[in-house]
Amino acid sequence: MRLCYTHIDSPIGRLLVAGDGRALHFLSFPSGSKAFGPRADWRQSDSPFAEVRRQLIAYFAGELRRFDLPLHLAGTTFQNDVWRYLADIPFGETRTYGQIANALGRPKASRAVGAANGSNPLPIILPCHRVIGSNGALTGFGGGVPVKAGLLRLEGVLPAGVAAGGQG
Repeated sequence: MRLCYTHIDSPIGRLLVAGDGRALHFLSFPSGSKAFGPRADWRQSDSPFAEVRRQLIAYFAGELRRFDLPLHLAGTTFQNDVWRYLADIPFGETRTYGQIANALGRPKASRAVGAANGSNPLPIILPCHRVIGSNGALTGFGGGVPVKAGLLRLEGVLPAGVAAGGQG
């Protein structure tokens, strides 16, 4: 299946989104450890992403609290369980890796939750930025910890003066 892609400007930089015309497959940050560009076999097209663009703009304007988009998740069963859980973390709230592991009935799987969180193909849409360390610290994030802090500030989780590496 050949994917299409486009870029969407946002307050955190130019986001790459890719999908097959029916569902969204990927969202990539402009920088950070998980950033990537379009693959050679992808075709540039803006038209399949009008609703994605609309919802992202509304989210960054503080007008959208939960995304409603068709998503294609191609992970393991455990990864998909974690990613679906992320979608249910309410706007303006956080969870720890341990809380997610417990909620999934796998209390000893905090590290596996962290790995699945780090493999999330649709950050922001599946809000992995809402997952923090058990001590409240902002742990690693594919778009960079400053971006994670910015998203949490946008959602009112962090006060404006808290540094990117600070406590959540």
